[in-house]
This record gives sequence, structure tokens and C-alpha cells, in this order.
Amino acid sequence: MHICLIEDTLLHGGTQIWVTEAARDFLRRGADVTLLTPAGGWVAEQTAATGARLVTYDWESPTADAWVAALRGADVALCTVHPPRGTFHCARFAARCIVEHGLSTCLVTKAGTVVPTYRRAFYLPDERVRSGIIAITAFTRRYLVETYRLSEQRVTLIYQGVDTHRFRPTPALREEARRRYPLPPGDGPVLACVASFEERKGQRLLLEVVATLPGTRLLLVGDGPDEARLRATVSWLGLTDRVRFFPFTARPELVYARADLTVLPSLYKEGLPNVLLESLAMEVPVVASRLGGTAEVVLDGETGYTVPPGDKHRLRDALARLLADRPLRARLGERGRRLMVERFERRAQFGRFWEYLEEAARSPFATDARL
Repeated sequence: MHICLIEDTLLHGGTQIWVTEAARDFLRRGADVTLLTPAGGWVAEQTAATGARLVTYDWESPTADAWVAALRGADVALCTVHPPRGTFHCARFAARCIVEHGLSTCLVTKAGTVVPTYRRAFYLPDERVRSGIIAITAFTRRYLVETYRLSEQRVTLIYQGVDTHRFRPTPALREEARRRYPLPPGDGPVLACVASFEERKGQRLLLEVVATLPGTRLLLVGDGPDEARLRATVSWLGLTDRVRFFPFTARPELVYARADLTVLPSLYKEGLPNVLLESLAMEVPVVASRLGGTAEVVLDGETGYTVPPGDKHRLRDALARLLADRPLRARLGERGRRLMVERFERRAQFGRFWEYLEEAARSPFATDARL
């Protein structure tokens, strides 16, 4: 089987890490794998380490040549759904290339985040193309069926999962984490927020809450356009002695090993962030905004707490409760890891993706019941 993975972004994050790991897994299973992605982007830079064939294009001005070169000969193309860029949308462009060049490639769109401005055609771009849809959260699947009136048979739920062998707490990992992530003096609890520095992730709101939690220290890990503003907010709130910034890391397990609690206070537009699964696998409970599929893993009172997006008071209450109760954190952390091992192990989820793609590649008709 020849699989083409399409990742139309220059950025890095949980989805992009998943794509590179999927490439490795599919290669181990015997597939030929092509990565189609913009030149100069993070995925392009990582492709050599995966062993996959790389085809790149100009992100500002995509042309069909590179896309057709990547899609030609591919049995199935798995395309992450991203926001449109003007009149360009990656799934629709892929479908157009398949139709106009008479390719037999089956196009599968992978959907995590959904927002009202997205269109039905981003998920099912052209009925002339053999196609299917994978939703990576139950929330997303329900949204696609109820809002876009897509057939339930057309949309399959497969979680991306987490590598519970890599993300597991050990004394050695905790010791390395203390060296890698030095913190301000003090014995107060440690919060970790691992996310791109942008307005929708809610770090400014989090800083306002941390200012009301004496002694609490915070790790802000990531990068992005809001970094200067966040640093200014830290200074303005008088938090320079309690907040530390660290860059995006390919080893987030060290961040969780340093933390007592993970927080993701996003304001909008979330699917099922990998950081939540990774933190729970590390036995670190989570407080997160109730968005997308968050509540499918952050189970209130069992693995953490969810709060309404933008609700500063509810966020503070949830954090204060967990930060003050170490035995409760331990119980929630143990339950979180158990949930990840039993239902979200990445290797098993990759197996489900593989089975789906194999069937998609064999299916001669877009109306196949599985698709």
C-alpha cells in the first residue's frame, strides 16, 4: 500500500508530531509513504528522520505539479483538515488534482478541530473522488453528522492516541526534568501549560489566575506570536519570580515530569490536544477548557476537571482545589494513566488507522459502507 500524508502547514504542534510518527509506523508495517507538505515547514524538516519520501511545494502559491507528483501512484491520501487560506483549501485542492488528472487515489480527510466558519466541502470535497472521513474525537464526529449532515457511515471515529511507553513517569525522568526545567525558588506546586503562544490558548487568562494563587509556580512551554505580550503580562502582574518561559520541545514528557498539574485554558478552537493525553499518561491530572473532545479524556473528578472557556473564576476554583490536595492529584493521575493505557494507546490506534486505510485503498466505490 502506498500512503500519501498531506500536512498543509508550516507550523509544529501535536498534529504535526502525529503525522511524522504515523509515517514511521506505516513504514514499519510495510507501506510506501510520501509526505506532501510545504517547503521550509517543520514537517518537511523532520521527514528525513522518518524515512518517508518527501514532496514539497510553495505554501504561499501552491501549484498542482507537486501535488500530482505526490498523489500519483498513491492508493490513499490522508489529509489533515486545516483552515482555508483565502480561496485555497488543502482537501479541496487534493480532490481537484485527483479529478483533473484521472488519479485513482482515495482521499481521506482527518478532522480534529471544527469551527462554524469551516465548510462541509473541507471534509467531503468532491463526490467524484473515492473518499472517507476520520474524526479524531467523538465530539467532532457528532458535529460533522449533525451540522454538515454527513452520513454516519461516512465518518469513522479513531483517536490519535498517546505512546504510553514513552509517556510514563520514572524517577530517572523526574531527575532529568529537574535539571532541564529549573524553577524559581520555593516549594509551591508547579503548573505546566504546553501550548503555542497565541490568543486562543488562553495563557493571558491563566496568568491572571496564577496571580491569585500564592506560591504557585508556572511553566509556559511553547512559542508563537503572543510571546512578547505574555512576557509583558508576567511583568505587569508581578509574576517574574513565579513564571518561567521555555521553548517548544520534542520531549514534552520532561515538562509533565516536572509538574504537579497540567492546565490548558483554551478560549476556542480545540479538537483533542495531545498535551492532555500525554499529561494523563504521565499520571499528571489536567484542568482544561471544555472544548471539542476535551471531556472525552478529562473526566471531571476522575482524571481532572473541565471548565467553561474563558471562565476565570471556575478555572481558579478547579486549580485551587487540585493544588491544595496532593492525594487527590495522585488518585486522578493514576486514573488518567489507566484510561490512556486501556483506551488511548497510540500503537493500537495506529493499527486502527492502518486497517481503515487498507480498506479505503481496496474499496472501489465512494459509497462503500465503511467509507
